[in-house]
Amino acid sequence: MAGGRWFGWRNKNGGGKGKEETRKAVVLDGSDIKELVEDEATFSGFVESKFRELDVDGDGRLSVKELQPAVSDIGAAIGLPAPGSSPKSDHIYSEVLSEFTHGKQEEVSKSEFKEVLSDILLGMAAGLNRDPIVILRIDGEDLKEFVESPLFETEAISMFSGMESAHASLRKCLTTALQQLTVEHGMPPASDSWVITNIVEPSFQSFSSDLLEQPASQDILENFKKLLGNVIRRLQEHPVIVAHSENTFDGSGIKRLLSNKFELDKLLDSVWRDLPKDHNQQTSKEYLRIALDRMAASASLPPYSAVDQVDVIINEAIGMVKGDDGKIVEEAGFKRTLTEILGSIMLQLEGNPVFVSTNSVVHEPLAASSTVLPSTSISTEVNE
Repeated sequence: MAGGRWFGWRNKNGGGKGKEETRKAVVLDGSDIKELVEDEATFSGFVESKFRELDVDGDGRLSVKELQPAVSDIGAAIGLPAPGSSPKSDHIYSEVLSEFTHGKQEEVSKSEFKEVLSDILLGMAAGLNRDPIVILRIDGEDLKEFVESPLFETEAISMFSGMESAHASLRKCLTTALQQLTVEHGMPPASDSWVITNIVEPSFQSFSSDLLEQPASQDILENFKKLLGNVIRRLQEHPVIVAHSENTFDGSGIKRLLSNKFELDKLLDSVWRDLPKDHNQQTSKEYLRIALDRMAASASLPPYSAVDQVDVIINEAIGMVKGDDGKIVEEAGFKRTLTEILGSIMLQLEGNPVFVSTNSVVHEPLAASSTVLPSTSISTEVNE
């Protein structure tokens, strides 16, 4: 998921919602990003301001070093781990930087920065329009409703019956059960470090340490209910903002792309044009994964390394066409192989769609400014 600083656009189309629903949920659908980019005067002023922030030495051009904060933020926005923490995703950061520098420039002018930033923001807007992010304010009310409902005991029994709790401590069983609750129950991600420190651990303080270290007993439901009562009170005192998104990758986006020859050829031409080539205008198959990543948005695929299940399918598809053999190929062969890979991915996703649901705590204040993106805050709307 994206970091908190990126959740800076309010959905302006929610006028039909009641006050309570608006207070607890805000949908980010990319409309504000698109509106910003398409307003020439406003976007130019925005670029001027952001360029000035990045241009540390004030020479009117951005060096590779000065672009790094922007690249890091863009990576966070598409759900990548921090640079250097995952070898799988570091090449994507390199590709974002390459977009700005066109692969070889050491410095970027303001007009070049504006052009690339526009493309990136419009791509993000399209992604949010296709797969909106819902910002939820979790304040204990929904969790209280769940605990008081007839469903509670049935679901709780199901949770504990699936555990190997014969010799496990009460603390471990209760912690495991907490982690099985979702935002639909009114519980923020219980494995998040902030939630552990500020919600979960304080909620255990009313239990004696001796009791928590004892094996779970037949009173486990009663103790779970007590713990959740403590969690509810903590959430009422310290509401948690969570970014929630759902997506199903079923190959339909690839199918649409492959059925539109004009759009496919145009996209392949664009991808090929930006790839490194030798003096014979040929390139290595090692760039197939990078090229595929550049086509991801148009094919309704996640960025490589963002969804493990999809990565497995992509790797298998590349392996089937020997895409990792590092051989040098000409333009027609590269495009043909790339199209075959897309077709293979489509067939696998059609047979076994991948559903992804993510919930991430927004740790930074929602009004926090971004290196690259507008700082319009949704904090007033979700916290009123």
